This record gives sequence, structure tokens and C-alpha cells, in this order.
Amino acid sequence: MTEPTRIRAQAVGDKANVRILMAHEMETGQRKDASGNLVPAWYINDVSISHNGKVIMTTQWGSAVSKNPYLQFNLKGAKAGDKLRLTWKDTKGVSRTDEATVT
Repeated sequence: MTEPTRIRAQAVGDKANVRILMAHEMETGQRKDASGNLVPAWYINDVSISHNGKVIMTTQWGSAVSKNPYLQFNLKGAKAGDKLRLTWKDTKGVSRTDEATVT
């Protein structure tokens, strides 16, 4: 199991500032280990974010995204108490879902 995704969402007026930190190694498949062998590619390739059950963003990533990806965005119409859910899936088929409440 992977570490929990850190989701922080703070309401400011009629929007929320959302910050997300995902714990993942994000291997490109181009790095070599100590023996000189290529480390296989392993990265998050699908991300979906929903607000109160409605999908607001989906992304498809490649190997160029850095280790422990960080997202930040403003969400219009969000208020304290609203629910956010983030789901990601990586190239090995591992997936994770985490939720947070807007404060």
C-alpha cells in the first residue's frame, strides 16, 4: 500500500485553494541502478479529482512528471464542508483513493 495522498483545501470567499501532494517514486524507465541496469518505468498515469461526487478534472500523465507529484488549483463554487476525492492509478496497476473536506 502506498502512503496517503495529502489533500488540503481551504475555502476563501466563493472558491477553495486546493493543494495535493501524492507520494510516488515516479520512475521514468531511463535511470540505471548501481549495477548499470535500467530501472523499469513506474509512474502515475491516470488521475481523477471529484468535488461532491462530480468529476472536475482528469489527467493522463507520462514519465516526465517528477517524484511525489504536487498539484495546486483554485476551485470556484467550493465552500467549507464540501468533499474532494482524488483517485490515481499507476503503470503497475496500483491505485489509490483519498478524500478531504474543504475547511
